[in-house]
Amino acid sequence: MNPVGIISMQYARPFGPEHFPLFHRMKAQGFDFVELLVPEPGELDPAAAARALSDAGLGVVLAARVNLERNLASEDRGRHQGGIDYLRQAVDTAVALGAAIVGGPLTGNPLVFAGRPPAPVAEDERLARKERCVAGLRAAGEHAAAAGITLAVEPLNRFESDVLSTTAQAMELLDAVDHPGVRMMLDTFHMHMEEASIPEAIRLAGERLAHFQANENHRGFPGTGATDWVGVFRALHEVSYAGPVSLEPFRRNDDRFGVPFAQWRPPHEDEDARLRASVAFIRSHIELTEYRR
Repeated sequence: MNPVGIISMQYARPFGPEHFPLFHRMKAQGFDFVELLVPEPGELDPAAAARALSDAGLGVVLAARVNLERNLASEDRGRHQGGIDYLRQAVDTAVALGAAIVGGPLTGNPLVFAGRPPAPVAEDERLARKERCVAGLRAAGEHAAAAGITLAVEPLNRFESDVLSTTAQAMELLDAVDHPGVRMMLDTFHMHMEEASIPEAIRLAGERLAHFQANENHRGFPGTGATDWVGVFRALHEVSYAGPVSLEPFRRNDDRFGVPFAQWRPPHEDEDARLRASVAFIRSHIELTEYRR
């Protein structure tokens, strides 16, 4: 059965050594791994984190954090190289932590979280962005493959990326990169906005899929939204996906008018029962959708 995990910022952001006891709590809730944000310098010691993960019996996947200074799509050479260097550093961190996957919007060019709006670009710039992303992923992919790590590129919705938003675009990019160290990750939250059919998009990704994030359309706890989880997990079974499935049920603890839902907020109450129910919900769909009558 696919391992099921939880993103670290469900509990804390940034995630430092003072949060290592949470690994035991995650394990007790039923999770197999934690999806850690790639630590920024000084946030945590990878060797100490690896020991804490091992003590808790918890695996780990890494989630990359790009910005405009580490941006494979950028025409600025320094920022483009910064994107390559960041992915190489993320790979080295994965090795130190015992992770096998570094996923996320590796192409860069963030929108809302970088404070920049989407804007049309000329055709020559569109093609140049693709070439820069391809070159950067190949360079980082070489380093990843040599270390036994997979880079998993994630399409984001149109408000968070203006270079990679759909599975079809990701397939086009991976065809051009053509490197075994570079594959794909998908997130049902983004897919709700950009895919005509989430199951069909999963089938399109097929064997290129290396990591999967099972999130509701409103990013709440699984089973509380509009996602067709039967269709999602049947499609995952059809493409023989055996990789990790992580949850990112970002909370809404304040639904008042004018409060931005995109803003991360720390937990304000004990969510253990809902997280245990979420694990059980996802595991039941993984198991039961394997059997079609």
